[in-house]
Amino acid sequence: MATGLKARLDYNDYCAIPPDGKRCELIDGEVRMTPAPSPQHQRVVLRLARLLSERLSPSFEVFVSPIDVILTPNDVVQPDIVVVSNPAQVSSRGIEGPPLLVIEVLSPTTTVYDRTAKAQRFAALGVPHYWLADPSTRILECFLSPKAAYQLVAAFGPGDVFAHPDFAGLQFPLAPLWT
Repeated sequence: MATGLKARLDYNDYCAIPPDGKRCELIDGEVRMTPAPSPQHQRVVLRLARLLSERLSPSFEVFVSPIDVILTPNDVVQPDIVVVSNPAQVSSRGIEGPPLLVIEVLSPTTTVYDRTAKAQRFAALGVPHYWLADPSTRILECFLSPKAAYQLVAAFGPGDVFAHPDFAGLQFPLAPLWT
């Protein structure tokens, strides 16, 4: 009989973690915890989610954290914003499989993690679109992963009008996002 700690946690282990007010994610079987986001972070999340919900086709569904995105049994994340184009991915547990788009609003405690380990894992697991919104620089960066690594396809500053090449008709000014 094997004893000891598991080296790689899975979805069942994730579900057994007691809530403590911190956001918990599972990346390749390792638990990652972050403190609750700031009010400014949450403002940007809600404003951006509202803009997307109002302007995307009704065939897309927009979710805000906390919602589990179960990419594999060993990868369960709670991105700030998730956009799903396949309704079959939405289950009683959360979003099953890679969604069309994941958006993270950067915080001082998550910037490096969101730009490196998390981005690499999302790309490797088939999330095609990954956007990073940075309240400190007021820049929205849009990445695409054609081959398991993200490439920057567009970046928009505070005075720009957002218009992504892969989301026809999705346009909005960015200034209200940051105020």
